[in-house]
Amino acid sequence: METEGMTRERLEAYRSNRDEIKELKYKLEHLGEGDSLIGNDVIFDYRKGYPRTQAIVGHDYELGAKRRKRYETQIEKLEAEQDSIEEWIFGIRDSRTRRIFQMYFLEGLTQEKVARKMNIERSGVSKKIDAFLKVSHKSQKSHL
Repeated sequence: METEGMTRERLEAYRSNRDEIKELKYKLEHLGEGDSLIGNDVIFDYRKGYPRTQAIVGHDYELGAKRRKRYETQIEKLEAEQDSIEEWIFGIRDSRTRRIFQMYFLEGLTQEKVARKMNIERSGVSKKIDAFLKVSHKSQKSHL
């Protein structure tokens, strides 16, 4: 994933992406438990000389492989996005701004908690985030 075009939406999705990765890894580890991969099909039984339909039930290996691939692909995409966001935040030169972004977007602290840790007003956290994103967005446009 690219680090260009960082938006508030991408930053705010960080924690949700992290949770989704955990959920997908859990599903991957427990794939096939219970009856989630039990499938059924119909075959023709010719033992009596003519076709008779017969239902069969069993483990659906094809479905299991498809789900495993889907989960692994989604985990890779989400992890790449996480890396991109972290790289962008850690690339912020100003220490105060970088710390605000880390605490608010990566750690999930509220603006009030970030403000207390940074010894600034809550509105100062919001203003710092908005101002940096605006400046960052403008500089990205000028590079195009």
